[in-house]
Amino acid sequence: MKPKASIQGLGVYQPGKPLEEVKRELGIEKVIKLASNENPFGCSSQVWTSLAEVKDQFHLYPEGTAPILREALAEHIEVDPRRMIFGNGSDEVVQMIARAYLEPETESIMADHTFPRYETVTRIEGATPILIPLKDGTHDLKAMREAITEKTRIVWICNPNNPTGTIVSHEELEQFLDDLPDHVCVVIDEAYAEYVVDPSYPDSLSLLDYNPNIIITRTFSKIYGLAAFRVGYGIGHPDVLKQLNRVREPFNVNRLAQQAATSAVKDQTFVLYCRNQNRLGMKKIMSQLDRWGCHYFPAHGNFILFDTGSPADEVFQYLLQKGIIVRSGQALGFPTSIRVTVGTDEENDRFLEAYQSLIEEKGSL
Repeated sequence: MKPKASIQGLGVYQPGKPLEEVKRELGIEKVIKLASNENPFGCSSQVWTSLAEVKDQFHLYPEGTAPILREALAEHIEVDPRRMIFGNGSDEVVQMIARAYLEPETESIMADHTFPRYETVTRIEGATPILIPLKDGTHDLKAMREAITEKTRIVWICNPNNPTGTIVSHEELEQFLDDLPDHVCVVIDEAYAEYVVDPSYPDSLSLLDYNPNIIITRTFSKIYGLAAFRVGYGIGHPDVLKQLNRVREPFNVNRLAQQAATSAVKDQTFVLYCRNQNRLGMKKIMSQLDRWGCHYFPAHGNFILFDTGSPADEVFQYLLQKGIIVRSGQALGFPTSIRVTVGTDEENDRFLEAYQSLIEEKGSL
């Protein structure tokens, strides 16, 4: 059998190394994972009690449009429920957008070092990815704007950007969207939006009424701590979402996931706690990086990408032997950097102690 040409040579997504795998390989029981930007505080306790409410419905398909979750989330973020679509993680929303709008002889524009699924879904649809270099770790919106042609169908803006953690401001985004050609869809990926405290961060929802070709994507996998349930969503104009629903898989968000997300969105006290703890942890790590003289990009999510001055894979392996899983920058386009998720206070201390020992032993690397 011969697969379609567009996926020939396409790489398979490599997630952060799982805890269970490291325990098996190294025989280490106490392993911490700071590789996949998950919430180290888990999820709201309200989630667990709410799951019992659907225990007698496991044999039934879920409601395809997630109406209860839709109403709860729409009320929280103050948008019309008709402007929302849900996916099996925001990854699936990204996939739906590509499937609806990309085809051979079209292009999509993205940063050269950003969330890799944008390029992957573009290539799967037979379209051409146009990669624009980051500028100081941040999306170069001017260069991206200049790259738009008649073939352009989608521009992807990851904000905060993964893996650098940088943001574009409301003013910058507003200027970028001004007089944008009607044939271009702009996807603003805000997977880490709830972690951002910078006042210049875009109020992207306020831009929807003036820019019908915007789609905002968000997720319950990060600050809500529901990565295992796989729930993401998109926010856009109803006419745009109508096209996405044409390619959406039926029953794509399972019943347990809908129930968990509905409960999670109602516990904003937990979200606030996680945001505050994340900022404290980030300040601790950045302060130590400053003392060590390590360069890092301004971080606005729940992770920090910093330059180790050594081959990233070697640093990754060193920390792995200490029972600490981080993300090597080698595959992310930063061959001497690592990306570390901000953990609990105990996990952050353990990471910093391990990295200190690496510095002391650096001559042996």
